[in-house]
Amino acid sequence: MLSGDIKTTLRRMTVPMIFGMVMLMTFSIVDTFFVSMLGTEQLAAISFTFPVTFTVISLNIGLGIGTSAIIAKYIGGGDTANAKSIATGALMLAALLVGVLSTIGFFSIEATFSLMGASDELMPYISAYMAPWYLAGVFLAIPMVGNAVLRAFGDTKTPSIIMAAGGGINALLDPILIFGWGPIPAMGIQGAAIATAIAWAVSVFWIIHLLAVKRQLIETRLLSFAEFIVAARGVLKIGLPAAGANMLTPIAGGVMTAVVATYGAEAVAAWGVGNRLESIASIIVLALSMSLPPFISQNYGANQFSRIKQAFDMCAKFVVAWQLFVFIVLALCAPWIAAVFAEEASVARDIRLFLLIVPLGYGLQGIIILANSSFNAMHLPMSALILSILRLFVCYVPIAWLGSYLYGLEGLFWGCVVANLFTACISYFWFKQNIKKEIEQSPVLPIVESD
Repeated sequence: MLSGDIKTTLRRMTVPMIFGMVMLMTFSIVDTFFVSMLGTEQLAAISFTFPVTFTVISLNIGLGIGTSAIIAKYIGGGDTANAKSIATGALMLAALLVGVLSTIGFFSIEATFSLMGASDELMPYISAYMAPWYLAGVFLAIPMVGNAVLRAFGDTKTPSIIMAAGGGINALLDPILIFGWGPIPAMGIQGAAIATAIAWAVSVFWIIHLLAVKRQLIETRLLSFAEFIVAARGVLKIGLPAAGANMLTPIAGGVMTAVVATYGAEAVAAWGVGNRLESIASIIVLALSMSLPPFISQNYGANQFSRIKQAFDMCAKFVVAWQLFVFIVLALCAPWIAAVFAEEASVARDIRLFLLIVPLGYGLQGIIILANSSFNAMHLPMSALILSILRLFVCYVPIAWLGSYLYGLEGLFWGCVVANLFTACISYFWFKQNIKKEIEQSPVLPIVESD
């Protein structure tokens, strides 16, 4: 990562991540597909859960970002001893924080979703899904942060295998637990959450064994309180702003869901399907946002700023071209996709409308995502947080709401595209200016090789 061909290195790191994330995304897309077979109310219920579940996921993402940035910088500077201690403390911290957040969430399910506009008819389905999901929250934290440790060391293949296995287990268990099979009773929407929890639990045992025994990248003991504080402070310095930035997304998503809810349960169902399809449609961008930061952090530790600039430019140009191609494919396939996920004509109509408009902005959104993750990788988490605030609450929510007010649901969808255009311009030029300043101020240091 410090001296090899940039394009080849990023491709080698990103391709395994694409495969792993495709399988990881099956958690939500497979859940959505099978739950849609239960009916519109169940589909609307699981659509309401997305902003809340992503809040917990965002905390894990933030902690993973902080973990990866700190560890990769140590590796770039040749200090692997501190990297091992940070990795151990990060896993402990993730379990603690996610456990607290999930406990709070478990006891506030009805209050939370009532504020989001969920009707009394949907609340039993939402509670049935969220109760086991919250109870399994810690099972999600350990693999996500553990995978960040592996990526910081330059291994993106193993995390991809772990994610793929988890997605495969979830996909296998979903129909069995949702609809029942043999002695296993049909659990309905709750079965989808239980299937996900089981998949996460398997990943926990796998990642701990791998890090502690096979790779020896973490301590085989709990850190002392003093050691934990030192490790946690380093991770939280980047991880908290990163987690906060990621949590803004589901908060904004909750606001948007409430706006969409004014158009009825059918529109909410279509919005939920569209958001889950967005994760698949943006899979390469998301993979790059996980493989690019370790590359940037290691080169940041080695003071190789020109390599950071080249890598960011290369990725930004690629995602714009790629996501334009994805938009064309989604637009052409919109009628078929709508038929797969919706039985009611009104839901299918809104899904088609979403796919013909919103994906046009995915390439622009990709630039925002890459700039955000790159700021974190360069230990500038507050810049990433400010960028997220600008994107979501200065551009995305206000412009989409204005579009909805003026032109209805179609106007809301176009508002999402316009908001991404404004924020992408800000993101690109802001990060480029930051890199230019670093190159001008910092001398090139010799690369320090590590074990």
